[in-house]
Amino acid sequence: MYRETKTHEITVDVVIFTIKKGKLQVLLVQRSKEPFINKWAIPGGFVRLSENLDEAAQRLLYEKSNLKDVYLEQIYTFGDPLRYPNSRVITVAYFALIRSENLVLKFDKSADNIKEVCWHSVYDLPPLAFDHKTIIEYAAKRLRDDLEHSATAFQLLPPKFTLTELQKAYEIILNTTLDKRNFRKKMISMNILNELDEYSKNKSKRPARLYSFNPETL
Repeated sequence: MYRETKTHEITVDVVIFTIKKGKLQVLLVQRSKEPFINKWAIPGGFVRLSENLDEAAQRLLYEKSNLKDVYLEQIYTFGDPLRYPNSRVITVAYFALIRSENLVLKFDKSADNIKEVCWHSVYDLPPLAFDHKTIIEYAAKRLRDDLEHSATAFQLLPPKFTLTELQKAYEIILNTTLDKRNFRKKMISMNILNELDEYSKNKSKRPARLYSFNPETL
């Protein structure tokens, strides 16, 4: 009986989301070498023999972008036999959520075969390498689905925020407009918010009460 002996490689790809300039954006790198030279890709790399998948994702997130201690969630395994040219590569995808004020990125372009690094709107992606368009679309859907039953969105907001800022974040992620009254009613009923005895410092508008997420619900 014929037995296939072709080896398999395992990689981890991290879809890094933030809210920037009023849009849900994803961090992409432009490849400087083949395969897919000049195409854009999700930051990622191969898993070492000595590490598990979560360790690999955390390491690559830090090595590729200087980011650590951020929200990181494994979302899916992509294993189409034709997803990688001339090799059998299975990738485990994660998404990471970071606040825009924490965007201190570090890329070694010469070491990582990277031509450029840039944020792109999830809804206006450039030509992508491999199956990364599929991975980003899946990650964005997973993020939207998470909003229905968790406080995931808090990872994209400052520690203290107004209900208006919270609704805006949800609208950006969901790419739709939400009814103000229904949204606030739902957020309060979920018991995920702490009402603070503090107010926003917006001089042009009436100060709004500040909230934070209840960490016990995360």
